[in-house]
Parts: sequence; C-alpha cells; structure tokens
Amino acid sequence: MEQILKYFPDLSDLQRERFAALKPLYEDWNSKINVISRKDMDSFYEHHVLHSLAIAATCGNVLEPGGQTILDVGTGGGFPGIPLAIFYPQNKFTLCDSIGKKIKVAAAVAEALKLDNVEVVNARAESLPGRYDWVVSRAVTSMDKFLPWVRGKYNKGIICLKGGDVESELEVCFQRRMLEAKRVTISDISLFFKEEWFETKKVLVI
Repeated sequence: MEQILKYFPDLSDLQRERFAALKPLYEDWNSKINVISRKDMDSFYEHHVLHSLAIAATCGNVLEPGGQTILDVGTGGGFPGIPLAIFYPQNKFTLCDSIGKKIKVAAAVAEALKLDNVEVVNARAESLPGRYDWVVSRAVTSMDKFLPWVRGKYNKGIICLKGGDVESELEVCFQRRMLEAKRVTISDISLFFKEEWFETKKVLVI
C-alpha cells in the first residue's frame, strides 16, 4: 500500500480501503486457485496493482471522463481491470477471460469489494457483442494475435501493458508511417514509477 499511496496520494478513503483489501482477498483465493505465483504474491502491490495503475499514470487524461465503457481482455484474476475499476469508479468495466477458474477469482474479488462498476464475463473477446470506448490488457499475447481478437470492439482505442521490444512487435502489425504519425504511442513506465521492476515495462496506446 505504501507504493500505491506514494504515487497516488489523493485517493479517497473508500479507494484506500479497497486497495488495502486486495492482497488479503487474493491471498485467500490463491490458496484455493493458483492465479498468482507465490513469488509474485510477495511483490503483489508492485507487480500487479501498481503495474495495472501504470495505465492511470500514463493515460489518466483519456480515462478520466466519466461514463466510459472499458473492456479488459484476458483479465485473468482481474488485472488490470479491478485496480482500474477502483481508481475510476465513474467508468464501467467489463472483465473478460476464457479461463473459467481465473475469471471466478476476478468475480469474487469484485463482489467482495462491492465494485458495482464491474461486470465479469467468462468468454473469448471475439464472441462479445457490442462495442466499448476502450480495450485494455496486460501482457496477454503478441499484438499480431491480439488485434484480431478486439477488431470492431472499441470506439476510442486500445491501451496495453507490454514488456520487451514493443516497436519490433508493432512493426509486424503496422506500417512505420503509422508509428511515426503518433497513431501508436509507447510510454516508458519507468518515467512514472521508479522501482527497478518497471525499467522494461511500457504502456502502448493505439
């Protein structure tokens, strides 16, 4: 929690309570269904919660307006969707994953926190009806595989948490002129969060 408050000191009392409750909830569920490695549980707030909130740190201006709909594709146990739903209570989040045991955890955590702005769906993204303002994801797959999953699912754009050589990965999907025209932007999370773990982590916006 110290790391969360270090970067986001203006959280409301309810937001602080909900963020503080996350680790005990995930520890309890992780003892039943292994969704987070034991090693990662030791760095839960840094590797999962703060990493999810890198979207708020880098793209806060586009997600800040209320009334937006956001689809979290491949949410697993609820990341980045649940931390973002706590941070942006004015927006509606749909958390989607095709693996039933993982999405069960996300649903239980959202219910325990009384997140009435969260809907959880056990399905593949391609099968979902309708469109959302934004699609978000965290390290789900390579972009050449991911983009077909979400084609026609968003009105405003895609925000992905990625690692590694993102530019080379994008060149498989886009012509360089699109990258140069800033229709695709890449932000280094290390410019916002100073922990060493974030040195290779990026936020990609399409």
